[in-house]
Amino acid sequence: MAALAVVSAAGLIVDDRVLAGAPIWFKPFKFAVSFAAYGLTLAWMLSRRAAPSRAGRWAAHTVVVSGLVEMAVITGQAVRGRRSHFNVETPLDGALFTTMGVTVAVLWAGTLLIAVLLFRAPLGDRAATWAIRLGLALALIGLLLGGLMLIPTPDQQAAGVRTVIGAHSVDVPDGGPAMALTGWNTTGGDLRIPHFVGMHALQALPLFLFGIEALTGRFARLQDERVRLRLVLVAAGCCAALLALTTWQALRGQALLRPDAATLGALGAVLAATAAGTYVALRRRPISTGNRPPRPPAPVLPPDPAAPAPPAHTSTEASNTSLMTGN
Repeated sequence: MAALAVVSAAGLIVDDRVLAGAPIWFKPFKFAVSFAAYGLTLAWMLSRRAAPSRAGRWAAHTVVVSGLVEMAVITGQAVRGRRSHFNVETPLDGALFTTMGVTVAVLWAGTLLIAVLLFRAPLGDRAATWAIRLGLALALIGLLLGGLMLIPTPDQQAAGVRTVIGAHSVDVPDGGPAMALTGWNTTGGDLRIPHFVGMHALQALPLFLFGIEALTGRFARLQDERVRLRLVLVAAGCCAALLALTTWQALRGQALLRPDAATLGALGAVLAATAAGTYVALRRRPISTGNRPPRPPAPVLPPDPAAPAPPAHTSTEASNTSLMTGN
């Protein structure tokens, strides 16, 4: 994937063809970078397990092979000057698009198996464990949301002859004005945004935890595992809320940078809840007997000279005692 990203970057420079309003090599470049990050992250997560397993290896190989097949289709269609996604204009285009759909389903199943394995194994301390697990859960949801793009638009349903099935834009045609770098639509909803937010929570939550751990030397409160765990849970909740918000915004045909009052109000609520959760996570003193200072020993009092001395045993009493006990 890294090598393909370099090739695609060169294609962006030397090939001036444009398809659906974007440079023809932009999609291979974007997908290659995304798959490289995806594969590296899953490999790192699997390495956190105490011992490798056959199921983990098969799941990893499944993700790799399905990703390679999908990238072969995307790159091959770019070379041909054809759309890779939603294109059913010819039997070959339809077969390639169907192949991509199958590979995405297989990739999702492989990722699900990896998630099951990681949910059953300790992956370090609790903060690291839940950063990995919740990142995987959000990534699986983000992958599933990509299925919304396969639903035919009203115009496609009304058309007698279909050459394109599905779209990533809502209420506007694909290929319109777009944001630089991401290519997201700026005049209507874009279902690629929640797809992106969910998938890249896979990297965002572990990176957030790494940032917290880097600050433990400066902030003593972050040295407590429970504080880091609570902050990870707050961050995961924020990611989940943003995933729901961007999905809702896109389905209403609203561009990311043109939110209405309802979207802004929901965003404000998410930010306020995240700020409150962060405050509580940092201010709430952890309850732990392990962090309490050791109890000082009881003071040794000097003997009271006025207290009567204990009676001393005479030798006769000691002898009688021995005879009575058989000693």
